[in-house]
Amino acid sequence: MNSNVAAKSAENAVDVLIVGAGFGGLYQLHRLRKLGFSVRLVEAGAGLGGIWHWNCYPGARVDTHIPMYEYSAKELWSEWNWSERFPSWSELRRYFDFVDKKWDLSRDISFNTRMTGAKFDSANNQWDVELDEGRSLTAKSVVLCTGFAAKHFVPDIDGLDDFEGICHHTSLWPQEGIDFTGKRVGIIGTGATGVQVAQEASLNAAHLTIFQRTPILALPMKQRKMDEETQAEMKKSYTEWFANRKNTFGGFEFSGLEQSAHEVSDEERTAVFEEMWEKGGFHFWIGTFIDVLAEESANLYAYEFWRDKVRARINDPVLAEKLAPMKPPHPFGVKRPSLEQYYYEIFNQDNVDLVDVNESPIEKITAKGVVTKEGEIALDILVMATGFDAVTGGLKQINIQGTSGKTLKEKWDLGATTHLGMASEGFPNLLFLYGPQSPSGFCNGPSCAELQGDWIVNMLDDMREGGVKRFETTTSAEDAWGAHMSELADMTLFPKANSWYMGANIPGKPRQLLNYPGGLPVYFAQCESVSSNNYDGFVLTK
Repeated sequence: MNSNVAAKSAENAVDVLIVGAGFGGLYQLHRLRKLGFSVRLVEAGAGLGGIWHWNCYPGARVDTHIPMYEYSAKELWSEWNWSERFPSWSELRRYFDFVDKKWDLSRDISFNTRMTGAKFDSANNQWDVELDEGRSLTAKSVVLCTGFAAKHFVPDIDGLDDFEGICHHTSLWPQEGIDFTGKRVGIIGTGATGVQVAQEASLNAAHLTIFQRTPILALPMKQRKMDEETQAEMKKSYTEWFANRKNTFGGFEFSGLEQSAHEVSDEERTAVFEEMWEKGGFHFWIGTFIDVLAEESANLYAYEFWRDKVRARINDPVLAEKLAPMKPPHPFGVKRPSLEQYYYEIFNQDNVDLVDVNESPIEKITAKGVVTKEGEIALDILVMATGFDAVTGGLKQINIQGTSGKTLKEKWDLGATTHLGMASEGFPNLLFLYGPQSPSGFCNGPSCAELQGDWIVNMLDDMREGGVKRFETTTSAEDAWGAHMSELADMTLFPKANSWYMGANIPGKPRQLLNYPGGLPVYFAQCESVSSNNYDGFVLTK
């Protein structure tokens, strides 16, 4: 091998390849590099932030309050202040630029670079990785940090390609933006993105039509401006709050009560609900009683409180029944609640209509608009707020071939199987963060990036220190983890709704609970048991 070829080969060989430049990937890069690993991060987008590089649709903002939606490193938060309690996409981008300057990350990141495939080389115990545009590299280990929403979903609607107006999925919104002023806007979907776009469009669109299949049980955001003086006072508690994340269900600074909704009087129950409602954000979701997400009559208390709060904001009783039905469409909280600021008030406006697609299904899309059972609705702009092939979709779309010859997609076509939600049998030296059967969608993203991320970093370091060239989980470990997941799922109400938590939003996708429902303390006790027992459930080869 001549010297030029040898130099190029060395440049394209790394200890760890990281995929994705969101919170998880950037944290992996920062920590692994400090430990002396040679690391390369590849990112399909042109900038940092993961989902916050792609999310720039009107109204896009995070649904976790500060300071929980940032890194816990004091060298970062001591110098950074937010302008709002729930930051917008543009402020999050500025935050990631700040982190980049502090941690000097971009020098080891290949932007506009997509991992298209990988094949494990058993002879050399490494991954041969394919990148787009014919590029490649080799890595001893691969850590996938693609997030839960890396593959968007657009339903198969007849005539969608015929629409002559502006049409975009929210995750592929033009970076230069779109002006709704004076336009006839339609939004298909009422999840988090649909709610956020609808609020913005209602302000200046000539007319807004929202197509709803299932009512969104949205919670009050309680947004507010934040000044430096307020944050300086808050920062006195940051160290304590961040340290406590691992002890809470979802990686926040708070947990729910260790008390049943049935153990208190009606007045006491209402007082708890009212307190959490006023705090805003996810407090009402996971900050009330221990059995709200596990027992139907306790859950109904929460739903009825939510319903009455919302119906009081809607003038038309017919619309009130569609948006906040007297009987719950599904148990409260078993679909991810969106946060809203004035969503329900927009339906009191003359320029906003709701189309219940259960009563008036979408039949097709034409050049000029959407045709339902009731006729054609003319539109200038059509927003596809139709969600994602969540949790598994982003991983399965990469052509990763394991030792059996099967791809990860082929292995998971009948359902995801993992050990600890971080590894899969037949795919050695491959770990994934925020993936299936981990806390993922039930956990605050930055918390998982650090807490689950630390476990991955420590494992890779332990493998190196122990001279382990290959680590691979076993079928029996996967079976045990799957049984543990099923046992926990059966103790909750999550299987009672057709949500992306269950994979039920994607036609043909296996129905299974994709997120670990036991909370972070139980999850990390399992992880620490594995690592302290010489990585029980993994075969280690030196």
